[in-house]
This record gives sequence, C-alpha cells and structure tokens, in this order.
Amino acid sequence: MHRVRETATAMTLELDVPGWRGAMAGQHVDVRLTAEDGYSAQRSYSLASPASMGMPVMGAASERIALTVQVVDDGEVSPYLTEDLEVGDQIELRGPIGNWFVWHPTDTRPVQLVAGGSGLVPLMSMARTHAACGSSAPMRLLVSVRTPADALYADELDRLGPGVEVTRVWTRSGPPAWPGPVGRVSPAQLAASGFAPDDSPRVFVCGPTAFVEAVADALVDLGHDPDLIRTERFGPTGT
Repeated sequence: MHRVRETATAMTLELDVPGWRGAMAGQHVDVRLTAEDGYSAQRSYSLASPASMGMPVMGAASERIALTVQVVDDGEVSPYLTEDLEVGDQIELRGPIGNWFVWHPTDTRPVQLVAGGSGLVPLMSMARTHAACGSSAPMRLLVSVRTPADALYADELDRLGPGVEVTRVWTRSGPPAWPGPVGRVSPAQLAASGFAPDDSPRVFVCGPTAFVEAVADALVDLGHDPDLIRTERFGPTGT
C-alpha cells in the first residue's frame, strides 16, 4: 500500500489486490469494513488508476489499483482508509462495478470531460487511460474546483500532454494573478472549453448532483445530443 496526499482532505491510496483482473476507465469499487463485533460499513469509490480492460493492446492487468478518498467529517469509512489503514491490513473490496459511465479507448470520437470537485476521480482514470494507450481521440477536460488548495492531481493535470486539453474553473478563489473569472461553471465556459455539438463528442460529467444537473442541462441547451451525455452524481454521503 502507498499513500499520496492530494489535498488537506483528500488522499490517494494505491492498494495491491491479489487476483485483480482489471477495470475499464470510469468504473468504481465497493469497499467494506467490518468491525470485530460484526458491524460493517460500505462505501463506493471510483478508480483513479488507468484502465487495464478494453485497451487496444491488452497486457497483463496490474494488481495495484488507485482510489482517491475525500475525507468526510464523522464518516465511517473515509477516516479509517486515510488515517488508520496500515500496510498488511486487509479490507473487503468488490468490483469493478458499472458499465454505463465508462470510456473505451478504442472509441475515436472526441471526448469532453466535465468534473466538479472530487468528481474528477473517474475522469482522471479516463485521462490517464488516454495517455497510457496513446489514444488519437481528442480529449478536453474542464475541472471546477473551489480553490487551488482543493485541486486534485494539480501537477499531473499540467503534464497530461497535448492529447488532453485542461481548463480550470475556480468557484471561490483562483491562484495569484488569475486572469479569468471566479464562480460557477457557465454555459459560455462550457462552450468555449468544449467541443462544438456538430463534433458529436462523447461527454462525461461527474460531481455533486446539483453540479451535474446544471452542466448536463446547459450542454443540452447548447445543442449537444442527450444520448451522448453520460453523468455520474455524488450524493451527500460517500463517507
């Protein structure tokens, strides 16, 4: 196991999973913790690691996965995973789960990713998969985050390369000398940073429910095909 501190309240856990057969970009796993008295708690976490299934050239699947966990106050699972889990400890994991919110690297149509906060995690799996397989599909990623201190994968996003264009939207405060506006994602920003509806991009939107609904509605109003928009919502739990 290896821990990577992403922000003051988020950590990426790299876990060894014996017998892991791989996953597709965008899938998630269920993590279950069971106490000595039999009480158990289960939460779902998106995979942040690149896909090892559905790749143009398949190799042996790595048995190491990456989960980025946002700590929730008074949570039952996230504090244990980020603070108490030790090397050698075992947890119960089920997955990979989900076949709807996935990107297949063999699909060459343009890809538009829109993330709100920790909704970036499954989209980062897609971006990492894009880089790992050298996909020719144009990919653009818009990330909405409160402040630079809350930004996940900040340095890596700058190193994704020319195949993935990244746009950041700061909703509360930007970095020093930030030239752009500060506030929620607007339809104008979606239009400026994304692909035109005529390009027929595959769109993935992930984040809190209100964010996802607002972005999806705005994309449809801009003329995007609803059948090409896939969404994943994070509820108020996920602790």
